[in-house]
Amino acid sequence: MGFSTVGLIARTVCEAVWRRLDPLVMSAPSEDVWKSSASKFRDLWHFPNCLAAIDGKHASIQCPIIGGSLYFNYEGFHSTVLLALVDAEYKFLSVDVGSCGKNSDGNVFSKSVIGKKLETGILNVPPNTPLVENAFPMPYVIVGDEVFPLKTCLLRP
Repeated sequence: MGFSTVGLIARTVCEAVWRRLDPLVMSAPSEDVWKSSASKFRDLWHFPNCLAAIDGKHASIQCPIIGGSLYFNYEGFHSTVLLALVDAEYKFLSVDVGSCGKNSDGNVFSKSVIGKKLETGILNVPPNTPLVENAFPMPYVIVGDEVFPLKTCLLRP
């Protein structure tokens, strides 16, 4: 078999495995999962109303034959971006894998399914809750580093 045939087979198999396992092991977090995560952030890290932490990792790859500069990142090597939301105990809540390395983590998040669902308000995020008793309700947030844009649902420490 040729190089392109093997690549096509590998991609097809990976996509089939992902389609089958995604709903079983990586379904969208429910409101209860978000509340549990927020409770852990409050108890372990003293950070109330925090749902998750987000970050991306540029994983080094060999440039695909037709990749051109799509996978060449700002650090000077070819990569694919692995983006993850984790709870206070570093357990994965949601992942996005496979974006081109030229994209920043913030751009990958904005274009990802979870980013779009969060922006449109259809991700089962609990309603605003006061930080202390008898205070104004505050939104739940995700914390990320400076590459992520500031939004109502996305903060930087």
